[in-house]
Amino acid sequence: MTFASMPRDGKVVVVMPAYNAARTLERTLRDIPAGSVDEIILTDDCSSDDTIAVARGLGLRVLEHTRNRGYGANQKTCYDAALAAGAEIVVMVHPDYQYDPRVIPFAVGFIRTGICDAIIASRIRTRRETLDGGMPLYKYVANRVLTALENTVFGQNLGDFHSGFRVYRRSVLETISYHSNSDDFIFDTEFLAQAIYYGFRVGDIPIPTRYFAEASSINFARSCRYGIGTLGVMTKYILHRSRIWSFALFASSSRTALHTGTPAEPRG
Repeated sequence: MTFASMPRDGKVVVVMPAYNAARTLERTLRDIPAGSVDEIILTDDCSSDDTIAVARGLGLRVLEHTRNRGYGANQKTCYDAALAAGAEIVVMVHPDYQYDPRVIPFAVGFIRTGICDAIIASRIRTRRETLDGGMPLYKYVANRVLTALENTVFGQNLGDFHSGFRVYRRSVLETISYHSNSDDFIFDTEFLAQAIYYGFRVGDIPIPTRYFAEASSINFARSCRYGIGTLGVMTKYILHRSRIWSFALFASSSRTALHTGTPAEPRG
């Protein structure tokens, strides 16, 4: 059975938060399996290269930020557009070719079958494979430490909390208040914490690690700030779950269609 002939339920929209992705966008699109998605939306965060022209030349729907607003803000625009387009499943793919889009049908399958509500790709299948794929040693060590802590705090068993390839059921986006999240890279950690807080089932699948010159990656200083921010999100989660202190981060969205009322217990 080919991907194109697999059963389809609901619209699948790929969103691409883009920044200076002109050199890698076409390669990324070429690897999306034919027939696996219904629409692709690219949001450009005020790139200084030809990302917008390349995207339009490839026939994509393009949304533009008139100033650089940050990775998290870019995702907010992406998800708003996907929901408005009627997406039932939203796939976030970075257009820098760091994450292999060939896994899209498999990730979407876990959502369609009702096994998971959110899927995150794990770059850490084995230490050797990850390092051979180009992940810097300091990032690998930090990833392992933070992921272990997050699994403990959030009651999960994920292989990689910090991957940029993600798939969400529509109800996840409608329930959590992602507009209250950071406009920077910590957005991803906040989003997962929110999804877990509301009892959504989060799973992972393996994905090859690809680091190269054109692939986006934050530097050491920003990585340190990201690590500190991740610890902050975990602290907020503990305090909020314990009813010691309340945080707007875990308030439900005004768009909530499902999971209304008292937040569900985190699984695990």
